[in-house]
Amino acid sequence: MANQQSSSRPWLLELVPFIVVLLIAAHVFALVYWIYRLATEKQPQRRKAH
Repeated sequence: MANQQSSSRPWLLELVPFIVVLLIAAHVFALVYWIYRLATEKQPQRRKAH
C-alpha cells in the first residue's frame, strides 16, 4: 500500500528535469538567434555633417 501512494507522483518528478532542460535550451537558442540578428543586421549609414 505504501508503494502505491509514492508511485502517484514520480511521473511529475521525472518531468521536471526535462522541462528545465527544455527551458534552458529555448533560452540558449533565443540568445544565439538574437546575437545572429544583431551581427547580420544592416547598420544605417552615418554621414558626418560638419
